[in-house]
Amino acid sequence: MAWQGWPSSWLWVASCGLLLLVLVLLVSPNSCRARRTLRSLFMARSQRLLFRIGYSLYTRTWLGYLFYRQQLRRARNRYPKGHSRTQPRLFNGVKVLPIPVLSDNYSYLIIDTQARLAVAVDPSDPQAVQASIEKEGVNLVAILCTHKHWDHSGGNRDLSRRHQDCRVYGSPQDGIPYLTHPLCHQDVVSVGRLQIQALATPGHTQGHLVYLLDGEPYKGPSCLFSGDLLFLSGCGRTFEGTAETMLSSLDTVLGLGDDTLLWPGHEYAEENLGFAGVVEPENLARERKMQWVQRQRMERRSTCPSTLGEERSYNPFLRTHCLVLQEALGPGPGPTGDDGYSRAQLLEKLRQLKDLHKSK
Repeated sequence: MAWQGWPSSWLWVASCGLLLLVLVLLVSPNSCRARRTLRSLFMARSQRLLFRIGYSLYTRTWLGYLFYRQQLRRARNRYPKGHSRTQPRLFNGVKVLPIPVLSDNYSYLIIDTQARLAVAVDPSDPQAVQASIEKEGVNLVAILCTHKHWDHSGGNRDLSRRHQDCRVYGSPQDGIPYLTHPLCHQDVVSVGRLQIQALATPGHTQGHLVYLLDGEPYKGPSCLFSGDLLFLSGCGRTFEGTAETMLSSLDTVLGLGDDTLLWPGHEYAEENLGFAGVVEPENLARERKMQWVQRQRMERRSTCPSTLGEERSYNPFLRTHCLVLQEALGPGPGPTGDDGYSRAQLLEKLRQLKDLHKSK
């Protein structure tokens, strides 16, 4: 299970006290300001003790599962039809169906329409995913989990029990709940005509994987299901790695073709593009994309998918090689300020600025 292993005794005592305070504030009916404050505290840099305590509770104890269940109930009440209106993409015998879950997550069904076989990616709300399975009239045979966090893995138990032949894939390094079939870098999962390759992309978590659906069998574009590695104009937080680790993982997906469709784990497009405009205000590609995204979000339409070609043009976290970002961030971190940033330092600086931008 994802919570195997407990913190040391001193951390456990501190965690219990902190947890009591957190739960009181979270369940209070007038706790919006408190929740915003807690969010900003818990999303601080991972070196901080408070964050380490909270993250340990979430990932290593049953308390994280209880928090996920509360998130699930709240989101179902607030968004009974999902947080966004999505459109499936239908290719030659293959269908990709985004499923809006929780407050801003996406799960996905990848369907071989001829064999009526389906693969679920990060099924955090088993009820919503099961409803889509029944509507499509398909048989769920595999779950692909990008990482252990409950907002991506919370539905593994219910769906694997309901569909007895369903296999649960993921990294053995990540403590995926109900994992049955461990995957390593470049392993391929075959379901009907679907050929899906796992790529190791650590940083957000130690065992984070992304999944690449090969477009060749259906003569269409490849599809990247990126979990919390890469978003439209953004990237995930480095919870269990370093900036160097995350940069290497981003470079892994940068090696894919420009026409690869990007299917991320969250609806963060408008917020991310807003930040990209702070660091590259003259980027016309970003401005055009922002106008499109704002029209979509006014009607609560999903912004998925993007393409990797588009992302290269405006996503600052994929543009750490660009001189314009070096200039935008000012003097480098060296003692004279003339050294410039390494790409990893630039990525870390962008992450810090993004956190500051979000807290305003």
